[in-house]
Amino acid sequence: MNLQATEENNTNRPPVLGITSETPLQLWENQSYHSSLVSLTNGFLNDEQFELVVLVLVYMLQLTNIVAFIGNSLNIAVFVKLGFSESSNISLTALAASDLVCVVMSVWSNICFLLSFEDVRLPFQVLNVSFLTSSTPYLFVGRTVAWITAFISFERCLCILAPLKVKSLITPKITSVVVLVITTLTFGPVLFIYLRYNFVWVLYLNATILGVAPNDNAYFILMEKIVLIICGGIQPVLAFSIVLVCTVFLVVQLRKISSWRKSVTSAKDQWGQNSGKNLASSSPAIAQDRISQKEERLVRMVVVVATIFIVGFSPNCILLLCNFAFEEFSVYGEHRRIVIVCGLLSSLAQGVSGSVNILIYYYMASKFRAALRGLLGLDCQDQTR
Repeated sequence: MNLQATEENNTNRPPVLGITSETPLQLWENQSYHSSLVSLTNGFLNDEQFELVVLVLVYMLQLTNIVAFIGNSLNIAVFVKLGFSESSNISLTALAASDLVCVVMSVWSNICFLLSFEDVRLPFQVLNVSFLTSSTPYLFVGRTVAWITAFISFERCLCILAPLKVKSLITPKITSVVVLVITTLTFGPVLFIYLRYNFVWVLYLNATILGVAPNDNAYFILMEKIVLIICGGIQPVLAFSIVLVCTVFLVVQLRKISSWRKSVTSAKDQWGQNSGKNLASSSPAIAQDRISQKEERLVRMVVVVATIFIVGFSPNCILLLCNFAFEEFSVYGEHRRIVIVCGLLSSLAQGVSGSVNILIYYYMASKFRAALRGLLGLDCQDQTR
């Protein structure tokens, strides 16, 4: 059904803009979830099975979002309590804040998704409004998460490559600037999407409701295509590649550091303390690989965080590559059901990766663990027992 601007009884109504059949949003417009999805999709499970799978995934994602919301809220509170004298606290706080925004957007998107099942009259087009208020911000903030993770991984690589210079290279001030630049470059382009699509009043079943209509300005159409190519394809794949390369490098270097520590310990046991010191300083290459145990623990924690990010973000990258390679592999193409289910699974994987960070910090960072226990009052309870 196309929405058309109407001349009838418009003296007391806001202007009504039409959405043409060429608009992707039209696929969802003014239809119940069941009727629209059945008409949109063919193959890959029957209608009942497909709806059941989608509902189960949406409820699982919503549960994951609740856990992630609590976890990332606590992460931010703990890092604020610890202070920002260390650059790593700044970047990890930015990561938690970005994850938290993603969670909020995902929760609202899922609520709109579930509302579309209900045959109720609402004052807005549920899925169209959700497109601008949750789906679009979620897409761009997800890129922010990816690039902050890439920066954290790269920072730890510098810690190993230049352990004596990293404190001067990556200061808290520089980290704050980098986080601000990342946020601007990844989330800033969303403004062009809001120039392309606007909130409008539309006439539906003799009622005026809030909807979304495209702006057919050729400049905005071109900018939308450029933004989607850069932010929807190039940015996430490039960030994912950086995290992957940095993680592999960190794993290799951690193994070298572990072997070096074992060799030094063995030398000390055999030849005494002085022999151990001479052995440690005899090889410049090995001495360069040496970092403090505190930095080593932080590197190991970052490796775990980055690895979980890689696992959680891999489905998203695969979907993006398939979408660019195959025209029909989209929510508007021939393989819609597969794309919808894979998209929900991808969001679920990203939600899980963002919700377990608090466990990683708790078990691998003693300062974080102590601050969290103090924040929750667990230490006080232990002392009263």
